[in-house]
Amino acid sequence: MTYRVAVLGLGIMGQRMLSHLTLHEKFAVLGGWDASPEARAHAKTLHPTIDFDTPAEALIRSGDTDLVYIGVPPMAHAGYALAAIEAKKAVLCEKPLGVDVADSRALTRRMEASGLPQAVNFAYGSSRAGEAIQNAYAAGAFGTLLGVDIRQHFAVWPRPWQANARWLALREEGGFVREVLSHFLYLCDRVLGPATLDTFDVRHPADPTLCETHASARLTAAGVPISVASSAGGVGPDLVEITFWGTKKSHRITDWYRTEETEGGPWVETTPVVEDFRRDGAFRQLNQIIAMLEGKPHSLPDFRAALRVQELIEAILA
Repeated sequence: MTYRVAVLGLGIMGQRMLSHLTLHEKFAVLGGWDASPEARAHAKTLHPTIDFDTPAEALIRSGDTDLVYIGVPPMAHAGYALAAIEAKKAVLCEKPLGVDVADSRALTRRMEASGLPQAVNFAYGSSRAGEAIQNAYAAGAFGTLLGVDIRQHFAVWPRPWQANARWLALREEGGFVREVLSHFLYLCDRVLGPATLDTFDVRHPADPTLCETHASARLTAAGVPISVASSAGGVGPDLVEITFWGTKKSHRITDWYRTEETEGGPWVETTPVVEDFRRDGAFRQLNQIIAMLEGKPHSLPDFRAALRVQELIEAILA
């Protein structure tokens, strides 16, 4: 069976999703939509056989649509998700689930009541690196897990390849805490269960419209302390890293997908040999989506898991 997808939002994430869907034999893109005529025109140059003229509402209601992918900025997620629920369509939504916690709680209740297949796009919902950490913890490989450290730094925010997405620079719905830290708090949730926020500190620039420049926090999940240090600005390579510190063995993920472990000596790389990690990760996710659509067990986070992450993120930013 081929699953037909409506792609809403044609920015960076929507373009990536389009590319991966068109390469997977089990998916077909029914159509794509973006409020920006320029974004639609650009998408048409890349995928001339796909319909980018039918508005989002019509794509959602179409009897041919099996899955609605929501890749628009966060404040618009709920509106499209609710329309998909009304049309009885499965939903894959980008993270964060939203910005307003009360609205996201109501949306999550509606989604759960619908019984429809649902997932939110966190990187560690289907990646090899996230699976490796979860399996190590379940097998007791850490010994006693003593703590988790999350470290992130960006020389420029938004990153150069995101420069056209101006909303990512704004406090209203952007920032690296929502955009990047959320992936790693989800991984902690997947491995350890729900976390509580203990302390936090966030710094902003003088311009009140702009997003954070520094954020630190301490959380606890399953009795394990989780420390966060994130910042933007300052020359040097970007850093994206999470480390799980154990009494027998420690594991870390760097650069999103590279895995390493140590039993007290130097870090030893355990990254699997994969030709293209982005393609591999995308296809792993798409295969999990197929399982979701077919009512089979899958590893993708649902709206409830995304809501737990959003509650933490917005509490940090508060």
